[in-house]
Amino acid sequence: MPSRREQVLDAAVRVLGTGGLRGLTYQAVDKAADAPAGTTSNHFRSRALLVTGVVAHLEELDARDWRHFASAPAAGDPEALADALAHTVRHALGPARHRSAARYALALEGIARPEVREPLVRARQALIELTSVWLENAGSPAPRDHGRVLFDHLDGLMFHQITTPEPDFDPRPDIRTVLGAFLPLAPPGAGGKR
Repeated sequence: MPSRREQVLDAAVRVLGTGGLRGLTYQAVDKAADAPAGTTSNHFRSRALLVTGVVAHLEELDARDWRHFASAPAAGDPEALADALAHTVRHALGPARHRSAARYALALEGIARPEVREPLVRARQALIELTSVWLENAGSPAPRDHGRVLFDHLDGLMFHQITTPEPDFDPRPDIRTVLGAFLPLAPPGAGGKR
């Protein structure tokens, strides 16, 4: 069972992801956490500390999900990598949509606040490194460069789907297109999935 602090952070992410930074108040988080008034302020004595706590919590949750959903490509199969990445994107835009929206709200806040920007940059770099390992295993000749390009593509894909959602969105074809620039993939319809 999550600790009260984790419950508060989960609630703060939900509030931030649905109401933006302006909606991130102690009262709103207490209510979302179904906690007594003052609980959030007991754990985070200032709003700046609450925002910093949310950034660290998102970093932890994203790394956990990335490893969980994209663990299949360790075998070096480019098609398995495309499947795993598409599944990860669907999760980020479905059950974890509020987290994705919260991350984008924090990214904008990070323009003016290095204490918010730096952990977001660190989290991004950690995920790029993980992606680079998978790309190297799948045969990429430049896994770090390709990992950054792939991650930037996925991030942009999710940003656009959060801000201007398309009905019947399927990330896999675009992911295959990007991966196909780096890796040997079967042409669609010739053993590869569409």
